[in-house]
Amino acid sequence: MKLGQSASHRRRFSAADIDNYRRISGHQCPPGIVPEAMINALFSYLLGVKLPGRGTNYLKQACRFHGNAAPGDELLARVEITDLRPDKQLVDLKTTCHLADGRLIAEGRALVLVRDVKASARQSADQQRGTISGATERPTGQA
Repeated sequence: MKLGQSASHRRRFSAADIDNYRRISGHQCPPGIVPEAMINALFSYLLGVKLPGRGTNYLKQACRFHGNAAPGDELLARVEITDLRPDKQLVDLKTTCHLADGRLIAEGRALVLVRDVKASARQSADQQRGTISGATERPTGQA
C-alpha cells in the first residue's frame, strides 16, 4: 500500500435489490431512491475485498451525502489512501461515490486496521509487478 493508491467499483442497484434491502433490514426508505446504507456498503466492499483487502478491520466511517441515486443509476464508488500509520497499523482513506455523469453524491473518510501495514505495502508492490510475495509454485496435481 502507498499514499494515493486507490480502488473503485461500479454498481447499479435494481428496484429488486432495494426491495430485498427493505425486506431484510426493515428500513422503509423513500421510493425511487437507493438507500444510503447500500451506497456505504460499496465502500465496505472495496475496503474488504480490494484495498486494503482481506483481513481489513473496518473501524470508523464518516459520510456526507450530497444527492440521491435512483434504481438503475450507475454508481462509481472509490477509496483512496490518504495516510498510512504503520506504528498503529492504521490506514486512513477518502471515500467518494459519483453518478455516471460525474455528480458527487457521497464523500467521506474511513479508518481501517490492517494487522501488518508494511507487509501489505510489500504485497501490493509485488502484485503490481505481477508476483505474490511468499508464493511458491507446485507441480500440477499437488495441493
